[in-house]
Amino acid sequence: MVEIPIGNLFDGITGSNSSDEQFDDLFVTPNLRIERIISTGQTTPLDAWYDQAQDEWVMVVAGSARLQIEGEPQERRLEVGDWLLLPAHCRHRVTWTQSHPATVWLAVHASQP
Repeated sequence: MVEIPIGNLFDGITGSNSSDEQFDDLFVTPNLRIERIISTGQTTPLDAWYDQAQDEWVMVVAGSARLQIEGEPQERRLEVGDWLLLPAHCRHRVTWTQSHPATVWLAVHASQP
């Protein structure tokens, strides 16, 4: 019989006293990675940008956050249920995350085969 993995997205969330974001891979294949991210007030440094080689679909499932996308005049605020698709090499940074309760993200990273 094949083992069928099961879990709960909210299991193992550390409290707001953590100074580091928590990254957990939920499912990984050569061209796809599904990840849970738990943020408790962390942001991207002012002089840094994410510039990823793969597409990233991200959704806030708890808490809230703000993202800045390079070239856009205003930050985007994400609330529970909000998602956006960041195409490969779309430079962006996280400018704010809710710390209590924690911001929980679901991120899907996809690369071309």
